[in-house]
Amino acid sequence: MPRCILIGAPIDTGQKRPGCLMGPSAYRVAGIGHEIAAEGHAVEDWGDLPLPALKPVACANPVVHGLAETVAWTETLMDKVDDALSQGGFPIIMGGDHSLALGSAAGAAAFAARQDRPLFLLWLDAHSDFHTPLTTTSGNLHGTPLAYIAGREGFDAFPPFPAPVPAQRICMFGIRSVDPAEQAAMQERDIFINDMRVIDERGLVAPLREFLDRVRAEGGMLHLSLDVDFLDPSIAPAVGTTVPGGATFREAHLVMELLHESGLVTSLDLVELNPFLDDRGMTARLMVDLVGSLMGKKVFDRPTRAK
Repeated sequence: MPRCILIGAPIDTGQKRPGCLMGPSAYRVAGIGHEIAAEGHAVEDWGDLPLPALKPVACANPVVHGLAETVAWTETLMDKVDDALSQGGFPIIMGGDHSLALGSAAGAAAFAARQDRPLFLLWLDAHSDFHTPLTTTSGNLHGTPLAYIAGREGFDAFPPFPAPVPAQRICMFGIRSVDPAEQAAMQERDIFINDMRVIDERGLVAPLREFLDRVRAEGGMLHLSLDVDFLDPSIAPAVGTTVPGGATFREAHLVMELLHESGLVTSLDLVELNPFLDDRGMTARLMVDLVGSLMGKKVFDRPTRAK
């Protein structure tokens, strides 16, 4: 694995519950750099990105909020992630709400296009995030990144997405909260939707390996977007959009170990951590532990903790 580049994205404007802007600091306090280095990888911390100057933007949907800020974050993250990949790094974008994926995935897509490689997307999330600024009823732009990545219309205020990712290169994993408008839009496309029903029936391994086999066969790059609410709220309470029935501790680590063994992941989002809602840092520590598994840590490497 190339050297890991930590990029802080203290973004709070994609939703209405304050606290996600503290996420990058929580990951550092929880030891993300040490966890990565312990698996033998070089680590650079590029610090937290500043919010650039805002430009005048408009949206026909009156409920949309934080548009100018979200556009600015998208542009700066697109450039920064592209820079990290261009320097041979493995960018880890520490959020921040999920609107950061508008920019991180765009940066990965721009780099992949220049390398003439297909970009694939693995979306570990309770939500599909397939609204557009024109269809959202909440006005929360953290519910729109996957639609932007897939090339849906309605993102006129944003920079054009470089090389939109075709549906067959997108895999949603752990989905369990989709509203009717999003479901209708997704059913028009051939996206791999592995909701919790699929996982309950087939398990985690088979559908994930099928998707990874496709990435490998096409020589693709894989952008991984990990939302805290992919996990069950009983083990990861520090998120403003909890949905019961998420991945267990063992399931989440299994996903990460399989991804490590594949060697296919080229960039990573860590999103929606709200430390204000956490219980003594347990969610931040779990997310860092999952990064450790992605970097090569095995279950049998984990010390027994005193009761």
